[in-house]
Amino acid sequence: MPAAVLFDLDDTLIDETTASRDAVLAWAAELELTGPGADQRWARISARHYSRYQRRELSFAQQRRERVRDFLGTALTDTAADRLFATYLRHYEAAWTVFDDAVPTLRRARESGLRVAVLTNGEHSQQHHKLERLSLLSEIDLLVASSTLPAGKPDPGAFRHTVNHLGVEPVDVVMVGDSLEKDVFGARAAGLSAILLDRDGTRAGSGVPRVRSLNDLVFTPDRKMTPT
Repeated sequence: MPAAVLFDLDDTLIDETTASRDAVLAWAAELELTGPGADQRWARISARHYSRYQRRELSFAQQRRERVRDFLGTALTDTAADRLFATYLRHYEAAWTVFDDAVPTLRRARESGLRVAVLTNGEHSQQHHKLERLSLLSEIDLLVASSTLPAGKPDPGAFRHTVNHLGVEPVDVVMVGDSLEKDVFGARAAGLSAILLDRDGTRAGSGVPRVRSLNDLVFTPDRKMTPT
């Protein structure tokens, strides 16, 4: 039976996609950028450079600057890029929201006797700020961000590191997240069980245990955990 549950953060507990979309649209309007598709273009650019950051090709600050330069299509000094990104960041942080099912689920898990951790691919300071700002930090036992690790998800080492810090065995841990590759396959490679969070119901043929909502996770007093 599980002793702990790990949750992804962005688009699992926090609606990161909507926050990013709303932020870039507000930012583009401030910059008087016209034309459709700014949010989709920003998402593609962000994914590309954030992946480079995850591969340690860029620092966290550098990937932010490259996103701004690509989005605006112009050469910018680091200072200018930082200033522009700060404007986007103000909108982004204002748009952070917690999914309605997040806090009740975290509380149910802990009340059932499970230890609860967040394992996230991100910069520790920013992810800690999200949890603190949205009153989630007190709902978990541990935060592990990829910036503090040699490699992030889906590297099995990220999961093993988190499990070791919780003082439990991989076989006694379940990972819950929205990414099939990073959360589910990565967890399984490290010896954990995993449940896919499929909020929009588009991955019915994935062949893995999945839930449409965190409310569908069932925790019992004997620490059993299953999707409904």
